[in-house]
Amino acid sequence: MSPESHLAEPQINATPLIDILLVLLVVLIITLPIATHAVKLELPNGDGAPQPRAVQLEILFRGELYWNGEYIASLDELGPKFAAIASQADPPLLKVMPEKRAPYERVAQVLAAAQRQHVRRMSIQPVAD
Repeated sequence: MSPESHLAEPQINATPLIDILLVLLVVLIITLPIATHAVKLELPNGDGAPQPRAVQLEILFRGELYWNGEYIASLDELGPKFAAIASQADPPLLKVMPEKRAPYERVAQVLAAAQRQHVRRMSIQPVAD
């Protein structure tokens, strides 16, 4: 016998490779319609209705209050302003705009004062830095 006849020839088993490729193909076929799905929305242009009136109340990080840019010395001065807003037939939107570092206690006091005066339209928007 020759020494070459005892060596085994290497063989590549392609069955697992074909199985993996078929699984990937099936996954691709299943996920492709989901990825291309689109929802058509009719969004408003924004030209129609006028913007509602708004009053800005800024609360700075030291607890200072500004009503439409005008300095307010204390919470007692806010009471009549809140009452005037609440008494209107079509009240403006009160935008409370605390800075990120504004004390929570001060923000809570302002919101409580607005609630006591029955302010109906209010939003809280953090001041952009």
